[in-house]
Amino acid sequence: MVDTPGKLSLWAIEVFIAAVEEGSVSAAAKRLSASVSSVSQQLTNLENALGAILLDRTTRPQQLTSAGAVFLKRAQTILSEANQAKAELAVYNFSKMTRLRLGVIEDFDADVTPALMVQLAGALKGCQFLLESASSYALADALESRSLDVIVAADLDITSKWMEVHTLMTEPFIAVAPKGYVDRSKPVFEQVEKLPFVRYSSRQMMGRQIEAHLARQRINLPNRFEFGSYHAILSMVAGGGGWTVTTPLGYMRAQRFHGSLDVMPLPFKALSRSISLIARKGEMESIAGDVAGLMRPLIREMLVTPCVADYPWMDGTFRVE
Repeated sequence: MVDTPGKLSLWAIEVFIAAVEEGSVSAAAKRLSASVSSVSQQLTNLENALGAILLDRTTRPQQLTSAGAVFLKRAQTILSEANQAKAELAVYNFSKMTRLRLGVIEDFDADVTPALMVQLAGALKGCQFLLESASSYALADALESRSLDVIVAADLDITSKWMEVHTLMTEPFIAVAPKGYVDRSKPVFEQVEKLPFVRYSSRQMMGRQIEAHLARQRINLPNRFEFGSYHAILSMVAGGGGWTVTTPLGYMRAQRFHGSLDVMPLPFKALSRSISLIARKGEMESIAGDVAGLMRPLIREMLVTPCVADYPWMDGTFRVE
C-alpha cells in the first residue's frame, strides 16, 4: 500500500497502533501480514506527517514517546470511527437492495427459513424476494448459472474458488433405530445390522457422504431400500422396517415420528457435515455476510439449543460456527 509522505492515512494509523500493542515492528508486521520494511516506512511517514517522533525504536521493547502517548488516544478514536463508518455503510448497502434471490436447502423449511424471511423483509423494505428450496447440488448449479444470488447448502463437495463461503453450522451424523430396539448396554452395531439399512438416495449429497464414510470403515450393508426424503426414511424406521443414518436436521424435520424412534451416536467412526451460506465472490459486497449474521442466531435458537437439550451428547458436535 503506497501513501504520499506528509499525509495521514488510516493504514499508517493502523500500523502505529499494531506496533504499540505488539511491542515491535516485526511483531506488528506479522500481525498485519505485511513486510517489516513496509511497516517501518509507514511509521516513518506518519511521524513525518505529524512532525513528531512517536516511537523510540532504539529500545527493546520499543517505547512510546510523550508525543506518541498523546497521539495514541487520538489514533484509537480515528480507527474506531473508521470501522464504525464501514459498518454503517454495510447496513446502508443492505437496506438499498431491490431484489434478493435466495436458495435454501429443505432442512430449514419448517423453522429457520420463515423466520429469516421475516427479518429480511423488515430490513429490506423495498426489496423483492425470490426464495427457492432444493438440494445442495441444485442450489449450487443455480448459483453458478446466476439464477440465484445467495444459497444455503451443505458444502462438502460443491465449493469452488469463485465462491464466497460463510460457514453457519456443523452437525454430526447420527443413527436412528425403531423405539426400544437397541439395548445401549450392548454393542449397538451388532444389533442394528440385523435390520435392513434404509439409505438416502445416491443422487443426494448426504447419500454420497454416508456411503463414502461406510466404505472407508469397510462396512458393507445390503442395498435394498434407497429413498429420497427424510420423511419416507424415518417413517419406515419408525414402523420397525429398518434403521438409518441421518443428521439432527433430518431427524427434526420428521417430528411426527419421534415417539417411535431412538436416536444415538453412530455405532462406528463419527462423521459430520457443515452448512454454509454461499455467494459469488466479489459481487455481494457485505450482503452475504449480513445474511449469515442473521441466520446464525436463528439456527442456534430454533435448532441447536432445543436439540442439545434433548440429546446432551450432541453438545459440541451440533453447533453454530
